[in-house]
Amino acid sequence: MTSNRRDWLLFTGWLVTGSCYLLALLTVLSIGVFLLPVAAAATVALATRTGSRRGLPGLLSSASLPLFVLTYINRQGPGTSCTTSAGGRTCTDGLLNPWLLLAAGLIVLVAGIALFLVTQRRAGESLRGGP
Repeated sequence: MTSNRRDWLLFTGWLVTGSCYLLALLTVLSIGVFLLPVAAAATVALATRTGSRRGLPGLLSSASLPLFVLTYINRQGPGTSCTTSAGGRTCTDGLLNPWLLLAAGLIVLVAGIALFLVTQRRAGESLRGGP
């Protein structure tokens, strides 16, 4: 397996691990208690790999996933959204602007990827003996 592909797999592993920690934190009163050991095991598995530090920017990108979930939940926003069914009418007040949530999620995701690419480039230059 090439080093570049391995680094992207490590990035993805740290992204999923960070997302698991965030989901465990957000759902601490329900399934979070069961997710925390999974996240801890993934951390140990990743941290014991050689060169796993190169994928750590994935933790930054993992913060984008809750923002994407919020974007989906608020997709009918901003404001109030009403739906009519055979049983009556249901309204949801206080929906957030999904475009702002989507933009914030994309910024965080891209920031993690950019940091990963910059560290990859610097690591490549140091191996070649560059500045």
